[in-house]
Amino acid sequence: MKFCKRYQEYMQGQEKKLPVVGFKKLKKMLKRCSRRHSTSSSSRSSSSLPLNTCPDQCPVCDGTFFPSLLTEMSAIVGCFNQRAQKLLDLHLASGFRKYFFWFKGKSQGSHNALIQEGKDLVTYALINAVAIRKILKKYDKVHYSRQGQMFKSQVQSMHKEILQSPWLCELMAFHINLRETKVQSRKAHAFFDGCSLSFKDGKPALTCELLDSIKIDIDLTCSICLDTVFDPVSLTCGHIFCYICACSAASVSIVDGIKASDSKKKCPLCRESGVYEEAVRLEELNILLGRNCQKYWEERAQSERVERLKQIKEHWESQCRLFVGV
Repeated sequence: MKFCKRYQEYMQGQEKKLPVVGFKKLKKMLKRCSRRHSTSSSSRSSSSLPLNTCPDQCPVCDGTFFPSLLTEMSAIVGCFNQRAQKLLDLHLASGFRKYFFWFKGKSQGSHNALIQEGKDLVTYALINAVAIRKILKKYDKVHYSRQGQMFKSQVQSMHKEILQSPWLCELMAFHINLRETKVQSRKAHAFFDGCSLSFKDGKPALTCELLDSIKIDIDLTCSICLDTVFDPVSLTCGHIFCYICACSAASVSIVDGIKASDSKKKCPLCRESGVYEEAVRLEELNILLGRNCQKYWEERAQSERVERLKQIKEHWESQCRLFVGV
């Protein structure tokens, strides 16, 4: 079965109407552009460019194909982020806060329904990531790939790539945590088994392999301290760091918090600016690593406690000096 048909059947099977990639519409645009270029191929046959090369200013690609695809990608990642955040907020909530969420109708059904919704969201994210790759691959077959590469770079800088979403990482950790809880409690329940936490040379990584054509590997080593991320935080560019390391890179103290950083501060890896203001604390991932790296977690917690107390003390001393005018 072709992926296009498989994708359409999957989306039709969803109970709720979700944003989709308009495969048929986008393929029609490419065919129309392809036919237009084939009629003018004779005039370009003597040039050094391939006959199917898309010109720098293509009214079809610039005016319809890429804007349409960008709109669909924005709707997909926006829907995914919103639903994943609500689900995880409810799962991590406790006491009165949890009852308040249920009362406000942020989620409906039993705890098992939340588990199933999380699995559906991971599947939704991955199958749409495949769909977007497929349609861009189709574009590369029809046109010169330069514009396709420029579009991919633009999407990444705008954070419209669903695989960049920090909520995908959180959902993967969410399912692994539930699977471990099931083993401990010996309850028979069908959990999502596509995600796993693996260790290579002592370094952890999240892996998700749901579809034949896509596999996700998320390295969980902080590129600043070069150790397993502790109290992890994901910047909007998708890179994950220890919270205290990210604060240091953003030139802010843990008292002020990472979101108090200057908008001009850049990610230590990709050098993209403005990635700290909407950073996400990865609480499910923090729980997962705490369970599987207990010795390291205890040692790191002690050293972090000393550093945090030091920063808090320095902060209040500087505030006191400012107050008395010293």
